[in-house]
Amino acid sequence: MFFPTLATTLTFTAVLLPSTLAAPAPPQSILFKRAPGSLIAMAPTSSTCAGAKFANECKTAAQAAPFINASFKTYGITSAGEAAAIVSLIAFESGDFKYNTNHFPGRPGQGTRNMQMPPFNLEYAKSIPALKEGLAKAGTDVKAVLALLTSNGEYDFGSAAWFMKTKCSEKVRNGLKTGTTDAWKLYITECIGTTVTDDRKAGWEKAAKAMGVPGH
Repeated sequence: MFFPTLATTLTFTAVLLPSTLAAPAPPQSILFKRAPGSLIAMAPTSSTCAGAKFANECKTAAQAAPFINASFKTYGITSAGEAAAIVSLIAFESGDFKYNTNHFPGRPGQGTRNMQMPPFNLEYAKSIPALKEGLAKAGTDVKAVLALLTSNGEYDFGSAAWFMKTKCSEKVRNGLKTGTTDAWKLYITECIGTTVTDDRKAGWEKAAKAMGVPGH
């Protein structure tokens, strides 16, 4: 498996043991260094929350970075192609991290950074032991369930990686590891369940290039 490192302002690296050690480390999560402007290469308007319409939901790239890193570690995202697909998805769905609740058209209970539908949010929340008590209180209130997730940065930004791990087929994930645009299209249509658009594709290309995915 290929883990690229970048010399650009956005630098994602694979966590590997130093080359001086006898045995290589097993694959670990892709992480990105919080160099100035790092995540901005993939989410160009995320340098600031100034003027954000939903200011209480907005996160800058610097704020989002550690949460995205945590999600990669938690859910075992180990390839640059998978990581680029995830970041491009959440950047698109949240307007470069500007909101985490569906405001357009305003579907109750839809949200987190990848704009999950309420049934997925409930399933995701149930997978987090710390939310057991909160879920018991939330009951069938989809807005309350969403609030449990969006009130915590790791849960909020972790939904896309959770979704990839639990909902994407091995075929889709193995395809993303190759980094091809055709593999990304399959991720969008087969796993995410939506259509490929020029805007989505542009976001993928930015993320793949920034991550050093081969061929981009």
